[in-house]
Amino acid sequence: MVWEPRRYRQGTDAGGLVTFEVVHGETDLQVSAVRDLTAEAMEIVSALRQDLEGYIGTHPRFAESFVPIAVESDAPEIVRAMAEAGAAAGVGPMAAVAGAVAERVARGLSALSAEVLVENGGDIYIVGGSARSVLLLAGDSPLSGRLAVAVPGDVLPCAVCTSSGTVGHSVSLGSAHAVTVIAGDGALADAAATAAGNLVHGADDIERALERALGIAGIRGAVVVAGESVGALGEVTLTPVEV
Repeated sequence: MVWEPRRYRQGTDAGGLVTFEVVHGETDLQVSAVRDLTAEAMEIVSALRQDLEGYIGTHPRFAESFVPIAVESDAPEIVRAMAEAGAAAGVGPMAAVAGAVAERVARGLSALSAEVLVENGGDIYIVGGSARSVLLLAGDSPLSGRLAVAVPGDVLPCAVCTSSGTVGHSVSLGSAHAVTVIAGDGALADAAATAAGNLVHGADDIERALERALGIAGIRGAVVVAGESVGALGEVTLTPVEV
């Protein structure tokens, strides 16, 4: 895997919160909270990675499959959550890993901070009561950085997860510039974004991808950017961004 600097983080404005990064192995998070909780976040991430890596060590297909995988009832909680999300979206469980980790870190820190934002490679989980705005970054699309998803405080906690066939290291079978999905469950939002993104090879596929995402129980809204075209469906509000 080739490491790429996450320059998009330089534009993060967390509204008065303290922002810090937590890196453990391949997990690279940006976290915002009422105070620096680096040590506490690292402890949560370490435990999650131990559970996940331990399971993969004895069940390597879990990390390799592009289709849903059944897991044991006594598997670690994050493993079961990823498997359930993959099954709901019709994709492999690893399509849900970034969203699953983001949610569990955010919820774990919420006992120490009323407002928490965790970003994990474009997958975000938000806890609190303050309205937020999530900028849509879509590679070389002319729409990249010109639209944002408005997240009202009364819908929190929730995930805003993005899959791209042109940006980042996540595996996508499509070529969408960005597919962003909103849901209460981070693993599910991540898996659904992958499933919808797999269908996009051009602007003509936007409607089908949106319907695919909203056809998954628990998905609240979705946005698809393909080239110069954008579509949205469900409980999602797009706002223009001046550049």
